[in-house]
Amino acid sequence: MTGRKVPDEYLEGYVQILTDVCATGRRFTRDELESLRTQGERAAEAGFGVRAVVRRHLAVARENWPVLYASAGEAALAAVEQAIDAFAEGHERAQQLAVRQEEAVRREFIDDLLYGRSDLGRLSERAERFGLLLSRAHAVAVAQGGKPVEETDPATRQVERAVVSRFGERRILLTTKDGRLVCIAPGDQDDVLTFFAKQAYAVTEGGRVAIGRPHPGAGGVVHSYEEALNALDLADRLQINEPVLRAADLLVYPVLTRDRQAMADLVDNTLGPLLSARGGARPLVETLTAYFDSGCVAAEAARRLSLSVRAFTYRLERIHKLTGADPGDPVHRYTLQTAVIGARLLGWPDDDV
Repeated sequence: MTGRKVPDEYLEGYVQILTDVCATGRRFTRDELESLRTQGERAAEAGFGVRAVVRRHLAVARENWPVLYASAGEAALAAVEQAIDAFAEGHERAQQLAVRQEEAVRREFIDDLLYGRSDLGRLSERAERFGLLLSRAHAVAVAQGGKPVEETDPATRQVERAVVSRFGERRILLTTKDGRLVCIAPGDQDDVLTFFAKQAYAVTEGGRVAIGRPHPGAGGVVHSYEEALNALDLADRLQINEPVLRAADLLVYPVLTRDRQAMADLVDNTLGPLLSARGGARPLVETLTAYFDSGCVAAEAARRLSLSVRAFTYRLERIHKLTGADPGDPVHRYTLQTAVIGARLLGWPDDDV
């Protein structure tokens, strides 16, 4: 629209107001300024850019300059400036309203997309407006930091600029949801999500990023998003310190917890005897956790817990005596390790499993 001449209808009353103000030397009335602002709003709604309308106003003022200058001299320039300023204010007001409305539409779409609350056919139509083709598979990456982030946060803008600068106008959607950064990209463009993860990790100051698996269709976006959220939750429960998590690498954990009651029974039957230990079960569960996380190397596990090897070995012997399962025995080890994973996932012994 900026290349088209702005029609006279968007300058209605402009010359007459200027002429009256210059002829009488009075100030603009409130109604006159508001009428100019209204014209500016109308021009913006019609799609004319502010540069085009300002040029048109200056051109009309130049055509009428001999009359205006003859009446007001140098004050005529101030009158033209004030008139154009009012018009530009109205134009800006309309633009801000349009931005707010667009943001509201975008936020509604994102909520529907990530929660799967809308008709899939209609959702696919709306997705094209925001650069997504839901007929393709998509994957979702979610970044979570120490504090919530919103669309307007500098960190969000920084990540968005970096991703757009690197990959241009690919079909990527960056947004925020529940205080987290979210990136939705075609499932075959893992480089986009990997780059997003790197940038998001940097701006969240040591946060964590989880990447869901690619899934087809609108429902696939929801599935991948939920996988990423579950990966973040697992990382908190299991104290996984990796900065970037992939749901594909954590599939064993949902399998283990699919039957929650069975897992709770395993934890209770295997680790329950540790509750009778002096100091409770927690120190001994932490001993097993360190032992398994260190590859069953007692010296390394002792170092992680700031214990002597002798003290650590004593704890392993205590576990063996209480549970009847030897952490050093390959057969017993599998049962103990699975029970320890279950305890961490279920919050045992703090929570009632």
